[in-house]
Amino acid sequence: MLTTRSTLIYVALMTLVVVASNFLVQFPLNAEFAGINLADILTWGAFTYPVAFLITDLTNRQFGPQAARKVVFAGFVVGVALSFYTSVPRIAIASGSAYLAGQLLDISVFNRLRRQAWWRAPLVGSLIGSMLDTVVFFSFAFAAFFVFFGPNDPFALEAAPILGVLTAQAPRWISWAIGDFAVKMIVGLVMLLPYGALMNVLRPMQAARAS
Repeated sequence: MLTTRSTLIYVALMTLVVVASNFLVQFPLNAEFAGINLADILTWGAFTYPVAFLITDLTNRQFGPQAARKVVFAGFVVGVALSFYTSVPRIAIASGSAYLAGQLLDISVFNRLRRQAWWRAPLVGSLIGSMLDTVVFFSFAFAAFFVFFGPNDPFALEAAPILGVLTAQAPRWISWAIGDFAVKMIVGLVMLLPYGALMNVLRPMQAARAS
C-alpha cells in the first residue's frame, strides 16, 4: 500500500512536469548570451522538461526499474494527449517518441550504474537519455527525411548561421537542438543537488536493491 501511494506521488509529479513543459514551450527565452539571441533557439520549457529525469531516477532508486517505467508510461500518456491537443500530429509524434525513448534509456543506464558512485547513475543516465531525447525529437519533428510524419516546416529547414553567430550554416532546427541539449546538460548537473539531498530520505526498497 505504501509503495502504491508513493508511486502515485511520482506519477503526479511526472504529470505536473509534462503539463508544465507543454505549456512553457510556448514562451521563448527573451535573453542574450555571448551574442546569441536565446529567443531564437530556446523556450522556457527546455528548463522544466529535464526535471522529468530527476523524477524517473528517484523512482528507480527507491522502487526499481519496473516502477520507474510505470511512472514514465503515465507521463507518456499525458504528454501525447496534450501534444495532439495543442500541436500538429508530427510534433506530437516527435514529442511522445522522444520522451519515451529518452526516459527508458535513462532507466536502463541508471540501473546498470546504481551500485557505483552515488552521482554517476543519475548524471550519466540523464545525460545519455537527454541526448537521445533531443536527437529523436528534433529529427522526427523537423528533419526533411521524416516528412512521412507530416509536412516539413520550411522555416526550420532554412539554412542559417549555427546558433545565429557561427560562420558555418545548417538548417535552423540544428541550432534549436544544440541549444536544447545544452540546457538539458546544465539542468542535469543542477538536478544532482536535489537528488543528493533526497538520497538519505528516499532509501531503496528491497526490490530496488535486488534489481
